[in-house]
Amino acid sequence: MSFPVSARALLPLGVFLSLFLGTGLWFTLQGHPDAFYQLRAPVAILPAIALALWLGRRDKPLDTLLAGMGNSDVMLMCLIFLLAGAFAAVSKAIGGVDAVVWLTLTAIPSWLALPGLFLVAGFVALAMGTSMGTIAAVAPIALGVAEAAGIAPALALGAVLSGATFGDNLSVISDTAIAASRLQGASMRDKFRANFWLALPAALSCLVLLALLGDGTAAPSVAPASPWLALPYLIVLVLALLGVDVLVVLGVGLVLAGAFGFVLKSGYSAAAFSSDIYAGFEGMFEITLLSLLIGGLAALVRAQGGLAWMAARIARLAGGSAGRRSGELSIAAISTLTDVFTANNTVALLISGSTAREIAERHGVSPARSASLLDIFACVTQSVLPYGAQILLAASIAKASPLELVGQVHYGGLLALAALASIAFGLPRRALRPAPVPGLVQAG
Repeated sequence: MSFPVSARALLPLGVFLSLFLGTGLWFTLQGHPDAFYQLRAPVAILPAIALALWLGRRDKPLDTLLAGMGNSDVMLMCLIFLLAGAFAAVSKAIGGVDAVVWLTLTAIPSWLALPGLFLVAGFVALAMGTSMGTIAAVAPIALGVAEAAGIAPALALGAVLSGATFGDNLSVISDTAIAASRLQGASMRDKFRANFWLALPAALSCLVLLALLGDGTAAPSVAPASPWLALPYLIVLVLALLGVDVLVVLGVGLVLAGAFGFVLKSGYSAAAFSSDIYAGFEGMFEITLLSLLIGGLAALVRAQGGLAWMAARIARLAGGSAGRRSGELSIAAISTLTDVFTANNTVALLISGSTAREIAERHGVSPARSASLLDIFACVTQSVLPYGAQILLAASIAKASPLELVGQVHYGGLLALAALASIAFGLPRRALRPAPVPGLVQAG
């Protein structure tokens, strides 16, 4: 399907970002404790949607809006949000989170709590292939560990978000990895290798940084808890590591948490279980609604040619400069900007993939390298967007401002630095093999 090309189609997204971020920053400067909750994001996006509907008034924009809101990726995110909220609420109510925190802090020194959270989240995301499911499973544990060890909640959640980004970016079953490799005509093996040599130094640097940030943390005094109450969480993590679908993982975890509550928590009833599930749903209302509205707005912007205009401009700039470095920077730029305007890394890759492949072929960038850069910069951008699903989910679980978390996702910045240094210095050499003859697609 072809789309028109128009810069004005980007205006609605500019309106949303200006209202949401501008208002939040204004109240932050005024010292308001709930700065980003003075103008809620689902309200801030309404004028943007109204403008997008008006701009596309000749092309049945309401149908496009509804189709975007009902997109399968958007619906999947909403289901994950709801199940994650329910599982977190039930687990907390039965004492499961307290049990996991007790086991965690008795097994490792408190100053290693942050690197431990990074590694747990990284392994889970690597196995599940989704950062969203990882955050849903690990974030409540991180909050409990932070409270018990005296660590800032935002710092603990930043470690989880960092680990989730690391694992999702490397996972061979991640939707972003699959999309990037197929769109660039690269094998998954070659794409993984290209990613690995950039992710490894960033991950090691992040672990060292987290250990330093956690150094000096006072030894927590944690009340002993029944280890049996931790079993639902442990089973969820095992299922995730086995690669079970995220919806199945969260559904099984929810049922197990309720069952363990009936058996081990005095007075926990079916009525309490039902109430906790609904309380978890309510806690995810804002992020679910915002995801639906962002999906619709992104569809309108795409249909009106805003994203195509942006991709064309980047491709034109790349065409004016010769050399591998110029091509790789252009691929990084198109991935980053498309994700900024869609707030969904998979959608961003699907939109920018064909343009990135043309740039790669023109500038002699190998398919694996192109796929790696596309995936890396989409994941990095998504991990620090205050209106992106990952940050919003973590902020909803912590009842915190999204902007508090953005500055704590240290792995995202380190990975971006590693990738930019790689572009500048042409490393690693193995990832820079000349691109194959255009038209020849490797097995994906």
